[in-house]
Amino acid sequence: MVSRVERGALADWFWTIDRVFLALFILLIGIGFMLSFAASPAVAERIGLEPFHFVKRHALFLVPAIATMIGISFMSPRQVRRTAVILLIVSLAMMLFALFFGVEVKGSRRWVNIAALSIQPSEFMKPAFVVVCAWLFAEHARQPEIPGNLFAIILFGIVAALLVAQPDLGQTILTTAVWGGMFFMAGMPWLWIGVLGGLGAGGFVAAYYVFPHVALRVDKFMTGEGDTFQVDTAKEAIIHGNWFGVGPGEGIVKRIIPDAHTDFIFSVAAEEFGVVFCMVLVLIFAFLVLRGLSHAYREKNDFNRFAVAGLVLQIGIQSIINVGVNLQLLPAKGMTLPLISYGGSSMTAICVTAGFILALTRHRPEKRAQDRTLFRVTHGLPAE
Repeated sequence: MVSRVERGALADWFWTIDRVFLALFILLIGIGFMLSFAASPAVAERIGLEPFHFVKRHALFLVPAIATMIGISFMSPRQVRRTAVILLIVSLAMMLFALFFGVEVKGSRRWVNIAALSIQPSEFMKPAFVVVCAWLFAEHARQPEIPGNLFAIILFGIVAALLVAQPDLGQTILTTAVWGGMFFMAGMPWLWIGVLGGLGAGGFVAAYYVFPHVALRVDKFMTGEGDTFQVDTAKEAIIHGNWFGVGPGEGIVKRIIPDAHTDFIFSVAAEEFGVVFCMVLVLIFAFLVLRGLSHAYREKNDFNRFAVAGLVLQIGIQSIINVGVNLQLLPAKGMTLPLISYGGSSMTAICVTAGFILALTRHRPEKRAQDRTLFRVTHGLPAE
Protein backbone atom coordinates (compact mmCIF):
# COMPACT_ATOMS: atom_id res chain seq x y z
CA MET A 1 0.00 0.00 0.00
CA VAL A 2 1.25 3.49 -0.88
CA SER A 3 1.31 5.96 2.02
CA ARG A 4 -0.58 9.28 1.79
CA VAL A 5 2.46 11.17 3.09
CA GLU A 6 4.76 9.62 0.53
CA ARG A 7 5.55 12.04 -2.27
CA GLY A 8 6.27 10.68 -5.73
CA ALA A 9 4.65 9.93 -9.07
CA LEU A 10 3.21 6.59 -7.94
CA ALA A 11 1.90 7.95 -4.64
CA ASP A 12 0.36 10.99 -6.34
CA TRP A 13 -1.25 8.72 -8.91
CA PHE A 14 -2.66 6.32 -6.32
CA TRP A 15 -4.24 9.00 -4.14
CA THR A 16 -5.58 11.14 -6.99
CA ILE A 17 -6.95 8.43 -9.29
CA ASP A 18 -10.67 7.63 -9.23
CA ARG A 19 -10.26 4.20 -7.66
CA VAL A 20 -13.91 3.30 -8.28
CA PHE A 21 -13.40 3.75 -12.02
CA LEU A 22 -10.14 1.80 -11.84
CA ALA A 23 -11.85 -1.05 -9.95
CA LEU A 24 -14.71 -1.16 -12.48
CA PHE A 25 -12.33 -1.40 -15.43
CA ILE A 26 -10.24 -4.12 -13.76
CA LEU A 27 -13.42 -6.00 -12.81
CA LEU A 28 -14.73 -5.95 -16.39
CA ILE A 29 -11.34 -7.06 -17.73
CA GLY A 30 -11.36 -9.95 -15.24
CA ILE A 31 -14.89 -10.97 -16.22
CA GLY A 32 -13.90 -10.87 -19.88
CA PHE A 33 -10.91 -13.13 -19.26
CA MET A 34 -13.10 -15.55 -17.30
CA LEU A 35 -15.70 -15.65 -20.08
CA SER A 36 -13.00 -16.33 -22.68
CA PHE A 37 -12.60 -19.78 -21.07
CA ALA A 38 -16.32 -20.38 -21.59
CA ALA A 39 -16.76 -18.93 -25.08
CA SER A 40 -13.58 -19.45 -27.10
CA PRO A 41 -12.64 -23.18 -26.90
CA ALA A 42 -15.66 -24.26 -28.96
CA VAL A 43 -14.88 -21.63 -31.60
CA ALA A 44 -11.22 -22.68 -31.74
CA GLU A 45 -12.07 -26.36 -32.17
CA ARG A 46 -14.63 -25.54 -34.87
CA ILE A 47 -11.96 -23.89 -37.03
CA GLY A 48 -9.27 -26.50 -36.34
CA LEU A 49 -7.22 -24.77 -33.63
CA GLU A 50 -6.21 -26.10 -30.24
CA PRO A 51 -8.96 -25.47 -27.63
CA PHE A 52 -7.27 -22.68 -25.66
CA HIS A 53 -5.84 -20.79 -28.65
CA PHE A 54 -8.03 -17.72 -28.16
CA VAL A 55 -7.73 -17.87 -24.36
CA LYS A 56 -3.94 -17.65 -24.62
CA ARG A 57 -4.16 -14.80 -27.12
CA HIS A 58 -6.68 -13.01 -24.93
CA ALA A 59 -4.27 -13.26 -21.99
CA LEU A 60 -1.45 -12.00 -24.24
CA PHE A 61 -3.52 -8.97 -25.29
CA LEU A 62 -4.32 -8.10 -21.67
CA VAL A 63 -0.72 -7.30 -20.73
CA PRO A 64 -0.13 -4.39 -23.16
CA ALA A 65 -3.77 -3.28 -22.86
CA ILE A 66 -3.66 -2.88 -19.06
CA ALA A 67 -0.19 -1.31 -19.28
CA THR A 68 -1.57 1.18 -21.81
CA MET A 69 -4.51 2.04 -19.55
CA ILE A 70 -2.32 2.61 -16.49
CA GLY A 71 0.30 4.54 -18.46
CA ILE A 72 -2.26 6.92 -19.98
CA SER A 73 -3.88 7.47 -16.56
CA PHE A 74 -0.68 9.24 -15.42
CA MET A 75 -1.16 11.94 -18.09
CA SER A 76 -2.32 15.51 -17.52
CA PRO A 77 -5.30 16.83 -19.53
CA ARG A 78 -2.89 18.64 -21.85
CA GLN A 79 -0.97 15.42 -22.48
CA VAL A 80 -4.27 13.61 -23.11
CA ARG A 81 -5.16 16.18 -25.79
CA ARG A 82 -1.79 15.89 -27.49
CA THR A 83 -1.86 12.10 -27.39
CA ALA A 84 -5.39 12.08 -28.83
CA VAL A 85 -4.39 14.38 -31.71
CA ILE A 86 -1.45 12.15 -32.66
CA LEU A 87 -3.52 8.97 -32.29
CA LEU A 88 -6.34 10.43 -34.41
CA ILE A 89 -4.00 11.46 -37.23
CA VAL A 90 -2.31 8.05 -37.28
CA SER A 91 -5.58 6.08 -37.10
CA LEU A 92 -7.24 8.14 -39.85
CA ALA A 93 -4.19 7.62 -42.08
CA MET A 94 -4.33 3.87 -41.40
CA MET A 95 -8.08 3.80 -42.12
CA LEU A 96 -7.40 5.44 -45.48
CA PHE A 97 -4.58 2.97 -46.13
CA ALA A 98 -6.90 0.06 -45.26
CA LEU A 99 -9.36 1.10 -47.97
CA PHE A 100 -6.75 0.42 -50.65
CA PHE A 101 -4.29 -2.06 -49.15
CA GLY A 102 -6.08 -3.51 -46.13
CA VAL A 103 -7.28 -7.05 -45.56
CA GLU A 104 -10.80 -7.71 -46.83
CA VAL A 105 -12.96 -9.63 -44.36
CA LYS A 106 -16.61 -10.38 -45.18
CA GLY A 107 -16.69 -7.66 -47.82
CA SER A 108 -15.20 -4.90 -45.63
CA ARG A 109 -11.71 -3.43 -45.54
CA ARG A 110 -11.16 -2.54 -41.88
CA TRP A 111 -7.90 -4.29 -41.04
CA VAL A 112 -4.23 -3.48 -41.60
CA ASN A 113 -1.52 -6.11 -41.19
CA ILE A 114 1.65 -4.86 -39.50
CA ALA A 115 4.27 -7.58 -39.03
CA ALA A 116 2.37 -10.41 -37.31
CA LEU A 117 -0.39 -8.14 -35.99
CA SER A 118 -3.79 -7.37 -37.51
CA ILE A 119 -4.93 -3.91 -36.42
CA GLN A 120 -8.36 -2.33 -36.83
CA PRO A 121 -7.56 1.41 -36.94
CA SER A 122 -11.18 2.53 -36.44
CA GLU A 123 -11.11 1.11 -32.90
CA PHE A 124 -8.28 3.48 -31.95
CA MET A 125 -9.87 6.35 -33.85
CA LYS A 126 -12.95 6.38 -31.57
CA PRO A 127 -11.44 7.53 -28.23
CA ALA A 128 -9.08 9.93 -30.00
CA PHE A 129 -11.97 11.40 -32.00
CA VAL A 130 -13.99 11.95 -28.82
CA VAL A 131 -11.16 13.76 -27.05
CA VAL A 132 -10.29 15.97 -30.04
CA CYS A 133 -13.94 16.93 -30.58
CA ALA A 134 -14.27 17.69 -26.86
CA TRP A 135 -11.30 20.03 -27.19
CA LEU A 136 -12.84 21.76 -30.24
CA PHE A 137 -16.21 22.18 -28.51
CA ALA A 138 -14.49 23.52 -25.37
CA GLU A 139 -12.42 26.04 -27.34
CA HIS A 140 -15.54 27.35 -29.06
CA ALA A 141 -17.31 27.65 -25.69
CA ARG A 142 -14.32 29.53 -24.24
CA GLN A 143 -13.81 31.79 -27.26
CA PRO A 144 -16.84 31.90 -29.61
CA GLU A 145 -14.74 33.53 -32.33
CA ILE A 146 -12.82 30.25 -32.66
CA PRO A 147 -14.78 28.03 -35.12
CA GLY A 148 -14.36 24.93 -32.96
CA ASN A 149 -17.88 23.64 -33.67
CA LEU A 150 -17.34 24.00 -37.41
CA PHE A 151 -14.04 22.12 -37.23
CA ALA A 152 -15.76 19.39 -35.18
CA ILE A 153 -18.45 19.06 -37.87
CA ILE A 154 -15.80 18.81 -40.61
CA LEU A 155 -13.85 16.23 -38.60
CA PHE A 156 -17.01 14.20 -38.05
CA GLY A 157 -17.70 14.29 -41.80
CA ILE A 158 -14.22 12.92 -42.54
CA VAL A 159 -14.54 10.14 -39.95
CA ALA A 160 -18.04 9.17 -41.08
CA ALA A 161 -16.97 9.09 -44.73
CA LEU A 162 -14.06 6.75 -43.97
CA LEU A 163 -16.27 4.44 -41.88
CA VAL A 164 -18.96 4.27 -44.56
CA ALA A 165 -16.33 3.59 -47.23
CA GLN A 166 -15.08 0.48 -45.39
CA PRO A 167 -18.14 -0.08 -44.98
CA ASP A 168 -18.79 -0.20 -41.22
CA LEU A 169 -22.28 1.10 -40.53
CA GLY A 170 -22.28 -0.03 -36.91
CA GLN A 171 -19.24 2.06 -36.02
CA THR A 172 -20.71 4.93 -38.02
CA ILE A 173 -23.90 4.84 -35.94
CA LEU A 174 -21.91 4.58 -32.70
CA THR A 175 -19.62 7.48 -33.61
CA THR A 176 -22.57 9.59 -34.75
CA ALA A 177 -24.49 8.97 -31.52
CA VAL A 178 -21.52 9.87 -29.31
CA TRP A 179 -20.62 12.94 -31.35
CA GLY A 180 -24.26 14.10 -31.35
CA GLY A 181 -24.45 13.68 -27.57
CA MET A 182 -21.30 15.76 -27.07
CA PHE A 183 -22.53 18.44 -29.49
CA PHE A 184 -25.81 18.61 -27.55
CA MET A 185 -23.91 19.04 -24.27
CA ALA A 186 -21.84 21.78 -25.90
CA GLY A 187 -25.00 23.84 -26.42
CA MET A 188 -26.06 22.90 -29.95
CA PRO A 189 -28.89 25.22 -31.14
CA TRP A 190 -32.26 23.52 -31.71
CA LEU A 191 -32.03 24.38 -35.40
CA TRP A 192 -28.84 22.33 -35.64
CA ILE A 193 -30.50 19.51 -33.72
CA GLY A 194 -33.28 19.37 -36.30
CA VAL A 195 -30.92 19.63 -39.27
CA LEU A 196 -28.47 17.01 -38.04
CA GLY A 197 -31.30 14.73 -36.89
CA GLY A 198 -32.80 14.92 -40.37
CA LEU A 199 -29.44 14.20 -41.97
CA GLY A 200 -28.96 11.21 -39.67
CA ALA A 201 -32.37 9.79 -40.57
CA GLY A 202 -31.68 10.41 -44.25
CA GLY A 203 -28.31 8.68 -43.94
CA PHE A 204 -29.94 5.60 -42.42
CA VAL A 205 -32.51 5.44 -45.24
CA ALA A 206 -29.74 5.88 -47.82
CA ALA A 207 -27.71 3.07 -46.19
CA TYR A 208 -30.76 0.80 -46.43
CA TYR A 209 -31.01 1.33 -50.19
CA VAL A 210 -27.28 1.58 -51.00
CA PHE A 211 -25.87 -1.34 -48.97
CA PRO A 212 -27.60 -4.69 -49.60
CA HIS A 213 -26.30 -6.23 -46.35
CA VAL A 214 -27.89 -3.40 -44.33
CA ALA A 215 -31.24 -3.91 -46.05
CA LEU A 216 -30.96 -7.66 -45.51
CA ARG A 217 -30.31 -7.32 -41.77
CA VAL A 218 -33.07 -4.75 -41.27
CA ASP A 219 -35.54 -6.91 -43.21
CA LYS A 220 -34.58 -9.98 -41.16
CA PHE A 221 -35.07 -8.02 -37.96
CA MET A 222 -38.45 -6.61 -39.00
CA THR A 223 -39.91 -9.76 -40.55
CA GLY A 224 -38.02 -12.60 -38.85
CA GLU A 225 -37.59 -14.24 -42.25
CA GLY A 226 -34.37 -15.41 -43.88
CA ASP A 227 -31.15 -16.67 -42.31
CA THR A 228 -31.42 -15.70 -38.64
CA PHE A 229 -29.24 -18.52 -37.32
CA GLN A 230 -26.90 -16.25 -35.31
CA VAL A 231 -29.54 -14.37 -33.35
CA ASP A 232 -31.76 -17.45 -32.99
CA THR A 233 -28.98 -19.54 -31.44
CA ALA A 234 -28.01 -16.60 -29.22
CA LYS A 235 -31.60 -16.39 -27.96
CA GLU A 236 -31.70 -20.15 -27.47
CA ALA A 237 -28.53 -19.97 -25.35
CA ILE A 238 -30.05 -17.26 -23.15
CA ILE A 239 -33.24 -19.27 -22.68
CA HIS A 240 -31.26 -22.44 -21.93
CA GLY A 241 -29.29 -20.65 -19.21
CA ASN A 242 -32.44 -19.53 -17.40
CA TRP A 243 -31.94 -17.41 -14.27
CA PHE A 244 -28.77 -18.97 -12.85
CA GLY A 245 -27.13 -20.75 -15.78
CA VAL A 246 -26.15 -24.35 -16.42
CA GLY A 247 -22.71 -23.93 -14.85
CA PRO A 248 -19.19 -23.07 -16.05
CA GLY A 249 -18.20 -25.21 -19.03
CA GLU A 250 -21.61 -26.89 -19.22
CA GLY A 251 -23.05 -24.80 -22.03
CA ILE A 252 -24.31 -26.72 -25.07
CA VAL A 253 -25.83 -24.11 -27.37
CA LYS A 254 -22.66 -21.97 -27.17
CA ARG A 255 -20.84 -24.58 -29.25
CA ILE A 256 -22.76 -23.65 -32.38
CA ILE A 257 -23.03 -19.85 -31.91
CA PRO A 258 -20.96 -18.07 -34.59
CA ASP A 259 -18.53 -15.51 -33.11
CA ALA A 260 -19.36 -16.72 -29.60
CA HIS A 261 -16.10 -15.26 -28.25
CA THR A 262 -16.66 -11.80 -29.74
CA ASP A 263 -20.07 -10.48 -30.83
CA PHE A 264 -22.17 -13.04 -28.93
CA ILE A 265 -20.20 -13.53 -25.72
CA PHE A 266 -23.14 -12.05 -23.79
CA SER A 267 -25.28 -15.04 -24.82
CA VAL A 268 -22.56 -17.46 -23.70
CA ALA A 269 -22.47 -15.70 -20.32
CA ALA A 270 -26.24 -16.04 -20.06
CA GLU A 271 -26.19 -19.77 -20.83
CA GLU A 272 -23.44 -20.71 -18.39
CA PHE A 273 -23.90 -18.14 -15.61
CA GLY A 274 -27.54 -17.14 -16.01
CA VAL A 275 -29.69 -14.11 -16.64
CA VAL A 276 -29.00 -12.79 -13.12
CA PHE A 277 -25.26 -12.65 -13.88
CA CYS A 278 -25.98 -10.79 -17.15
CA MET A 279 -28.18 -8.30 -15.29
CA VAL A 280 -25.31 -7.63 -12.88
CA LEU A 281 -22.97 -7.16 -15.87
CA VAL A 282 -25.36 -4.65 -17.43
CA LEU A 283 -25.63 -2.82 -14.09
CA ILE A 284 -21.83 -2.53 -13.95
CA PHE A 285 -21.81 -0.83 -17.36
CA ALA A 286 -24.74 1.38 -16.35
CA PHE A 287 -23.01 2.42 -13.12
CA LEU A 288 -19.81 3.20 -15.03
CA VAL A 289 -21.68 5.45 -17.47
CA LEU A 290 -23.72 7.19 -14.76
CA ARG A 291 -20.63 7.81 -12.65
CA GLY A 292 -18.87 9.33 -15.66
CA LEU A 293 -21.84 11.58 -16.49
CA SER A 294 -22.11 12.60 -12.84
CA HIS A 295 -18.45 13.55 -12.83
CA ALA A 296 -18.89 15.48 -16.08
CA TYR A 297 -21.87 17.35 -14.58
CA ARG A 298 -19.74 18.53 -11.63
CA GLU A 299 -16.71 19.37 -13.77
CA LYS A 300 -16.02 23.09 -14.27
CA ASN A 301 -13.52 22.64 -17.10
CA ASP A 302 -15.37 22.39 -20.43
CA PHE A 303 -12.79 20.12 -22.06
CA ASN A 304 -12.81 17.63 -19.18
CA ARG A 305 -16.60 17.69 -19.04
CA PHE A 306 -17.17 17.02 -22.74
CA ALA A 307 -14.36 14.45 -22.99
CA VAL A 308 -15.38 12.37 -19.95
CA ALA A 309 -19.05 12.41 -20.98
CA GLY A 310 -18.19 11.43 -24.56
CA LEU A 311 -15.86 8.61 -23.53
CA VAL A 312 -18.33 6.98 -21.12
CA LEU A 313 -21.10 7.42 -23.71
CA GLN A 314 -18.93 5.56 -26.21
CA ILE A 315 -18.57 2.61 -23.81
CA GLY A 316 -22.25 2.74 -22.86
CA ILE A 317 -23.70 2.94 -26.37
CA GLN A 318 -21.37 0.22 -27.67
CA SER A 319 -22.52 -2.01 -24.79
CA ILE A 320 -26.18 -1.26 -25.60
CA ILE A 321 -25.67 -2.22 -29.25
CA ASN A 322 -23.94 -5.49 -28.37
CA VAL A 323 -26.49 -6.52 -25.72
CA GLY A 324 -29.39 -5.34 -27.92
CA VAL A 325 -28.27 -7.58 -30.78
CA ASN A 326 -27.90 -10.56 -28.43
CA LEU A 327 -31.42 -10.00 -27.10
CA GLN A 328 -32.87 -9.46 -30.62
CA LEU A 329 -33.79 -5.89 -29.72
CA LEU A 330 -31.63 -4.51 -32.55
CA PRO A 331 -30.72 -5.74 -36.04
CA ALA A 332 -27.70 -8.02 -36.16
CA LYS A 333 -24.43 -6.06 -36.12
CA GLY A 334 -20.95 -7.22 -35.31
CA MET A 335 -19.78 -5.14 -32.33
CA THR A 336 -17.75 -6.26 -29.35
CA LEU A 337 -18.79 -5.91 -25.71
CA PRO A 338 -16.23 -3.47 -24.22
CA LEU A 339 -13.49 -5.14 -22.15
CA ILE A 340 -15.37 -8.45 -22.33
CA SER A 341 -15.15 -9.71 -25.90
CA TYR A 342 -12.03 -11.22 -27.44
CA GLY A 343 -10.03 -8.97 -29.77
CA GLY A 344 -6.63 -7.29 -29.56
CA SER A 345 -7.58 -4.03 -31.26
CA SER A 346 -10.87 -3.74 -29.39
CA MET A 347 -9.34 -4.57 -26.00
CA THR A 348 -6.39 -2.19 -26.38
CA ALA A 349 -8.55 0.63 -27.77
CA ILE A 350 -11.07 0.35 -24.93
CA CYS A 351 -8.17 0.43 -22.47
CA VAL A 352 -7.03 3.64 -24.18
CA THR A 353 -10.54 4.96 -23.58
CA ALA A 354 -10.37 3.84 -19.94
CA GLY A 355 -6.95 5.46 -19.55
CA PHE A 356 -8.28 8.76 -20.88
CA ILE A 357 -11.20 8.60 -18.42
CA LEU A 358 -8.88 7.85 -15.48
CA ALA A 359 -6.51 10.67 -16.48
CA LEU A 360 -9.29 13.25 -16.87
CA THR A 361 -11.09 12.31 -13.64
CA ARG A 362 -8.02 12.44 -11.39
CA HIS A 363 -8.41 14.72 -8.40
CA ARG A 364 -6.11 17.69 -8.90
CA PRO A 365 -6.83 20.24 -6.11
CA GLU A 366 -4.78 23.08 -7.62
CA LYS A 367 -6.35 22.60 -11.06
CA ARG A 368 -9.87 22.45 -9.60
CA ALA A 369 -9.29 25.73 -7.74
CA GLN A 370 -8.09 27.40 -10.94
CA ASP A 371 -11.12 26.08 -12.83
CA ARG A 372 -13.54 27.39 -10.18
CA THR A 373 -11.93 30.83 -10.29
CA LEU A 374 -12.01 30.91 -14.11
CA PHE A 375 -15.65 29.79 -14.11
CA ARG A 376 -16.70 32.54 -11.67
CA VAL A 377 -14.80 35.25 -13.54
CA THR A 378 -16.13 34.25 -17.00
CA HIS A 379 -19.70 34.27 -15.61
CA GLY A 380 -19.40 37.71 -14.00
CA LEU A 381 -19.06 36.42 -10.44
CA PRO A 382 -16.47 37.61 -7.92
CA ALA A 383 -13.45 35.37 -7.59
CA GLU A 384 -13.23 33.31 -4.40
